[in-house]
Amino acid sequence: MSTELSLDKLLEVGAHFGHQYKRWNPKMKPFMYTVKDGVYVFDLIKTHELLKEALEAIKDFSSRGKTILLVGTKKQAKDKIKEIAEKTSCPYINERWLGGTLTNFDQIVKSIKNLNDLKEKIKVAKKEGYTKKERLLMTRQIEKLEKNFGGIVGLKDLPDLLVILDTHKESMAVKEANKLGIPIVGVVDSNADPEGVNWPVPMNDDATKAIEYVLDLFCQAVLDGKGKDKKLKKNGDK
Repeated sequence: MSTELSLDKLLEVGAHFGHQYKRWNPKMKPFMYTVKDGVYVFDLIKTHELLKEALEAIKDFSSRGKTILLVGTKKQAKDKIKEIAEKTSCPYINERWLGGTLTNFDQIVKSIKNLNDLKEKIKVAKKEGYTKKERLLMTRQIEKLEKNFGGIVGLKDLPDLLVILDTHKESMAVKEANKLGIPIVGVVDSNADPEGVNWPVPMNDDATKAIEYVLDLFCQAVLDGKGKDKKLKKNGDK
């Protein structure tokens, strides 16, 4: 998948298709071009401009060593979110947003600690005399915690920026970030509320090709920012 921002590529991957007109949010009107066959069509020129601004924001946060949390739990995005998180060393949530992930962060940290403690415990469980049943129960508990917190085990403090795919589905994440003043880059489809999203990217958030394209662009922006960060540190050492 190309990592170059291109108006033609946005068209090719179907980024311009919104939802049926019955399922739209009127607040998205400024980003729409027309309605065709009962489906809203995005103004891709505006999408291109706003996506460029969003990528610059991601690159800027990355270049300053800020923590960027990637969020995308829909089926079409889960694997891709994990893939780019691993490439960029960003924390991520791709299974389910747990209420209080940000607003009750202290409790989340305790759960992460519990997960890490269990992982250490299971390593020596057999040697320490735990029964097969006890080890099985520990393994199941680890799997459950891993599913919920595996992508954020390295998160020690609140993130500096959220990058969200499908702000409508992840509305709880948007609300928590807004409450704490954490800025958001968010892909907003025609059924979403763009308010509370600092850098909205109006486009199709359901088509797999469109999802992969925009996430690849987000990935490249983080990596470009990290490259800039290395250059700044190198220059500062001189």
